[in-house]
Amino acid sequence: MTVDGRVAPGFEAVREAFADVVRDQSGTGAAAAVWHDGRWVVDLWGGHADAARTRPWDRDSIVMPYSVTKPFAALAALTLVDRGLLELDAPVQRHWPELRTEATVRQVLSHQVGLVALAEPARASLLLDWTVLCGRLAAEEALWPSGTAIGESALFHGHLVGEIVRRVDGRDVGRYLREEVCGPADLDFAIGLTSGELGRVVDLTGLDALSEQVADPTAPDLLRKALLNPPGAIDAEVVNGAAFRQAQVPAINGHGTARAVAGLYARLLEGRLISTALRHEASRPQASGVDRVMGGAPRSWGLGFAVDADGFGMGGIGGSLGWASTEGGYAYAFVTGTMGTHERSDLVENAFRAVIGLPPP
Repeated sequence: MTVDGRVAPGFEAVREAFADVVRDQSGTGAAAAVWHDGRWVVDLWGGHADAARTRPWDRDSIVMPYSVTKPFAALAALTLVDRGLLELDAPVQRHWPELRTEATVRQVLSHQVGLVALAEPARASLLLDWTVLCGRLAAEEALWPSGTAIGESALFHGHLVGEIVRRVDGRDVGRYLREEVCGPADLDFAIGLTSGELGRVVDLTGLDALSEQVADPTAPDLLRKALLNPPGAIDAEVVNGAAFRQAQVPAINGHGTARAVAGLYARLLEGRLISTALRHEASRPQASGVDRVMGGAPRSWGLGFAVDADGFGMGGIGGSLGWASTEGGYAYAFVTGTMGTHERSDLVENAFRAVIGLPPP
């Protein structure tokens, strides 16, 4: 399996680890990028871009990394905070009075609001209808009082954040990101693709196995409710369709390159996009505990980011990751078209960390 791109001298072991990952991918390929000490040291891609395995993944291929999208939506709100147009501790109802659930902007950004699942079954088309879905969320009864627990809003976090952005600025979150964040920062990442961008998109493969994983009886019951209603988010026919790719589902359906994902974190580490003070606030724990949706070990949420002792960022179901290591001073991204575990990303990142003399996080 061909791997293209470049690594800086001394980082050849990262290319070897990435090549091993791509060789073992059963469907479409992957890409990885690392920024360190003010320069790009890894920019790699390989494998196929389509499910039929006839089109190669190239430098400009873009892929949907699921929840890796969430911090991009959060950055839209954080830039408004930085400009004094939005207050973290203001009630969301100041801007969105129809919202039944009492919450602050800070609580929405840090997954402390219990709007994680719909009480009644919904059709797949609801996921693509911004106005109707936001109306549904506004009327929904939260599963817990805001600020008393954490739970990742798997499908709706982007709608909750994005509707606040729209109410404050007037632009939808996809347009706002293009014009105020990704465009000015030269990040090839978008929520809601144009028709001209569809030809660059990588197909997602391995979704049947992902569906089985979510449906496993040992998986948290609330995760199934949060991810599968409305249906379609892990359905190949839906997510690989033009309608879904052009819609705005900003919790999951951003599309971009590994360079763009790592680039977001590189710019944050450089003190760009938002002020250093706000970046420090966004990347510190706002709430911690066992996530009611994801389960497992206790975790901490910042303002739109998962945070730990190493840094901040976000992983996506299926294996993609975007991360800023404040310990190591680097920005890292791994994006994949073949759904699977995060072990593949770990292999690539740990090969890089070994080069710079850091143990695995």
